[in-house]
Amino acid sequence: MLDLGVRQLYEKVREITRSARRNSEDFRKTFALLIETHLTYLLTDSDFTSANIRNYPMLSDKARAPHRELRAAYAEAWSSFLEGARRAGRLRSDVSVSAIRQFILSAMNWTVEWYDVGRYPVHTLAERMSKLLLDGMCVRHRADTEGQKSSRSFMFARAPEPVGKAAHTRAKILRAAARTLRDNGYKATTLRQIMAEADMKAGSVYYHFKSKEAIVDEVLDAGLRDLLSGVGAAVEEYREPYDHHARIATAIRTHLNFLFKASEFTSANIRSYGMLPNHLKERHRKIRHLYGRLWDRILREAQEDGAIRSDIKIVPLRQVMLGALNWTVEWFDPNKAEKQGYLSLPDFSDMLIKLLLEGICDRESAAYAEQIAVE
Repeated sequence: MLDLGVRQLYEKVREITRSARRNSEDFRKTFALLIETHLTYLLTDSDFTSANIRNYPMLSDKARAPHRELRAAYAEAWSSFLEGARRAGRLRSDVSVSAIRQFILSAMNWTVEWYDVGRYPVHTLAERMSKLLLDGMCVRHRADTEGQKSSRSFMFARAPEPVGKAAHTRAKILRAAARTLRDNGYKATTLRQIMAEADMKAGSVYYHFKSKEAIVDEVLDAGLRDLLSGVGAAVEEYREPYDHHARIATAIRTHLNFLFKASEFTSANIRSYGMLPNHLKERHRKIRHLYGRLWDRILREAQEDGAIRSDIKIVPLRQVMLGALNWTVEWFDPNKAEKQGYLSLPDFSDMLIKLLLEGICDRESAAYAEQIAVE
């Protein structure tokens, strides 16, 4: 099943890229077709593809092994296409092709968590996503991303340390559960694993929580509340008239910092929510809705002041953007930052900010293409 999920998609994408090379198809046209193909297989045409995307990250190394070669071939098909675009001067040169590929696939793969066929057809979603990925959310001038670093985005009001033995033990169980959920996902996480991670016996765990579900409930709630309060506090540091690019960049940095550094509860929430049974998801929809509304306000205020393009719909913009950020838990490891060739979390955040605000295209080339199209 997992093999079919990638093989069918890979063969179609390879066919498109080969045809484009033979017929000298326009980069943007081919890119849009690739986006629509990936999304169509993922969201409507192939249960095998969606099953692969949703389950592969939680497999053991042994279970992943038979699928690595095919997944690498699919990634290479995208990389080859993007490298050709870079040689032709169509792709920005300050971000590696592998990072751009990961960014594109991240934005698309996260749609399995939020796409609603009743809201808009895949073709419409693909068209909007293509424009955003190619040209970014900003108006045509290059965003001033270099000056957006701010210590405010890394200053968080942390929860006070638990007082008393019982509170300390309870917090220890929750942290152990968060790490286990982050690494294994909801379905593969067991109470036995949580007990082992916390180095505690069953009696101690059951004294504080009646079930695995009760523990998961609290971990997921804490994860998103941390994120909501952290991002909310970071953007509220800005005063009108807003520097909207800096404000959005700060929100992105804060989101990623919670995802990778500040809160193991947040990464547990992001990796586990999609696998929850509906009755458990329902308990967390309100806080997720509040977080979505926070981003919608940030983006809408930027659009109203002319800082981001007027032809972008705010809700799908937010969904695609957060999808690109959230899927990074599947491919970025901040612990490798000390090794040669790996980005630190701040540098990684800066790279994603550039791609989201400005897009993957070389801006001068994109502006020329737009002028030709208008003429």
